[in-house]
Amino acid sequence: MTATTTGPRFDLVIFDNDGVLVDSEPHASRVLVELLAEYGLRMSVEQCDAEFLGSSLPSTRQRMERWLGRAAPADFEDTYHARLFEAFERCLTAVPGVAEALDRIALPTCVASSGTHERIRRALTRTGLIMRFAGRIFSAHDVERGKPAPDLFLHAARVMQVDPSRCAVIEDSPIGVEAANAAGMTAFGFARLTPADRLGHASGGIFASMKQLPALLMSRP
Repeated sequence: MTATTTGPRFDLVIFDNDGVLVDSEPHASRVLVELLAEYGLRMSVEQCDAEFLGSSLPSTRQRMERWLGRAAPADFEDTYHARLFEAFERCLTAVPGVAEALDRIALPTCVASSGTHERIRRALTRTGLIMRFAGRIFSAHDVERGKPAPDLFLHAARVMQVDPSRCAVIEDSPIGVEAANAAGMTAFGFARLTPADRLGHASGGIFASMKQLPALLMSRP
């Protein structure tokens, strides 16, 4: 007789924020491309996404300085955030279908993002999602190393008291998927804006619409 597995596959669903919960990536890329041009480095949005998507701001500074061949201005972070938060207030929206997906996911959830706590809070407040994750928001600024290191996801699992192997991670960036894999978690690649072939290392599979996510989380490998 073959044993059957009952119960949920996961005990915790960890959501990235930018590009997964809130449709912020186009705004973030535009702001960064404009700043880079002001610093003397012209880069397309596609190049910007390939180089920086999913990175924390300290990591973005390090990579940017390698491209520039010199130190970035001291006020880079402040200028970036000021312009980004202005864009959030004007036109930030939730990712289509995410509220409905959250309604259908009968599992504990949290947010683990490369953004600062202020950026996460502003984005989730502006899109009406903040109360869905109150008290369960984790930033790369909480740990020593940001993505692609596993530290942030492991920190979230530890605080939420869930074994990493029982965590699902919803990510839209290659380095986010890499971080989830390194943490021993199951990564699901959200290919709404990110090309699916860049998320091929997502161990749980790839999906393009939030309507698909609840069923994916319940399916067995």
